[in-house]
Amino acid sequence: MAKVGKRVRAAREGIDRNKTYALGEALGMVKERGTAKFDETVEVAINLGVDPRHADQMVRGVCILPNGTGKTVKVAVFARGDKAEEAKAAGADIVGAEELVQEVQSGKIEFDRCIATPDMMPQVGRLGKVLGPRGLMPNPKVGTVTPDVAAAVNDAKGGAVQFRVEKAGIVHAGVGKTSFTQEALEQNVKAFLDAVQKAKPSGSKGSYLKRIAVSSTMGPGIKIDLASIVE
Repeated sequence: MAKVGKRVRAAREGIDRNKTYALGEALGMVKERGTAKFDETVEVAINLGVDPRHADQMVRGVCILPNGTGKTVKVAVFARGDKAEEAKAAGADIVGAEELVQEVQSGKIEFDRCIATPDMMPQVGRLGKVLGPRGLMPNPKVGTVTPDVAAAVNDAKGGAVQFRVEKAGIVHAGVGKTSFTQEALEQNVKAFLDAVQKAKPSGSKGSYLKRIAVSSTMGPGIKIDLASIVE
């Protein structure tokens, strides 16, 4: 059995693994139990009553966190001409057309978010095998294939998080940093939960939101009482 480090033991102290906590209390515990020497990401994980193997039970979307993610996001935009200039003016880190497609194809991926104008998708579509596994493929459903590149860049820089349900029926996202105030984290978690609820698929039957937990990068998961956040 692997030894549990002192920091991890200290972080787990006082947490009842079988109990559910009110959102504010849980986030307070996450903040005070930050064990790392860096500003940890606060993560939320939601278990959903869906089977993503069925197309009508797929859950995906995007959420603009009211207080941002606390993370500096590097954005690449596939665009030409005026749209390329718009992307640069909005603060995109990497902008290009065919030459950027070739760079990415060769394995050079130096960005966290990827946006494309619709006219670039025939070329960008060929990058599915490279960008898909990394969750970077532009998609109109989450607003990353759009003629309004400036708005998409601003969203990406300002706290937009994309989510997609995994095989086990879980969606998760980073919703801030342990340095955030408890109130800012609460607002972000509620916004994310609201976005997931709005993305409820037609094929979901019975209970949709099953369990929710919050944690920091290095800390233990703390279960949330759903009644404390769901109106």
